[in-house]
Amino acid sequence: MSASVIADDSFQLIELNDQFIVINKSPGVSFHTENDVLGIVERVKAALGLEALYPVHRLDKITSGLLVLARTPEANSKISMLFRERKVDKYYLAISDRKPSKKQGMIKGDMVRSRRSMWKLTKTLENPAITQFFSISLEPSKRLFLVRPKTGKTHQIRVAMNSLGAPVLGDPLYNTESIKSISRGYLHAYAIRFSLNGHDFCFVSEPTVGECFLSESFKQAIKAYAQPWLLAWPGS
Repeated sequence: MSASVIADDSFQLIELNDQFIVINKSPGVSFHTENDVLGIVERVKAALGLEALYPVHRLDKITSGLLVLARTPEANSKISMLFRERKVDKYYLAISDRKPSKKQGMIKGDMVRSRRSMWKLTKTLENPAITQFFSISLEPSKRLFLVRPKTGKTHQIRVAMNSLGAPVLGDPLYNTESIKSISRGYLHAYAIRFSLNGHDFCFVSEPTVGECFLSESFKQAIKAYAQPWLLAWPGS
């Protein structure tokens, strides 16, 4: 069964079946419960009246978009394995207010802890984060990125874009200047594809929050990325 109703202001229900659900998470909602404020998994359980949900991957607090939650231990095991084996295709949208060092390509390197809660990319390749991307100009001071993480590391896309000199607009860690006038972090989990029990699943959800994501220039630019899996990705 599919649905497109707003369950509460923290998410939109995209898919509901016996094995898993897919939601479009709102920006600014934490994954985990913090200081008695329910995290997204608990909010979804409460809103849909479900006794159990199993997170198979995560989204940062600033990130909106598609999140898959398994409904049974068996589905949790199978979908989690797909993520670990890199058999899930994920595509993200991001906007930056900085000019990148290159307009498309692959970003590859080990990630190490930096100051505060930040991470940074190094030139070593012992266990590298691998990220592919395209970008297109929205307006003179804004650029849209379509990003495909091949690995799934903490802050991976945010760190990759920072390494390009084009941190995510509104990112409170990697683009602190921009948060003075920006209402959200401009990173969105846009599309996800995987196969489960012999069935292929594909979900696409455009962002619905944020002035830059709702602009006319964005609406025109996103047309080029309507089916991101068909693009000739750099390094593939």
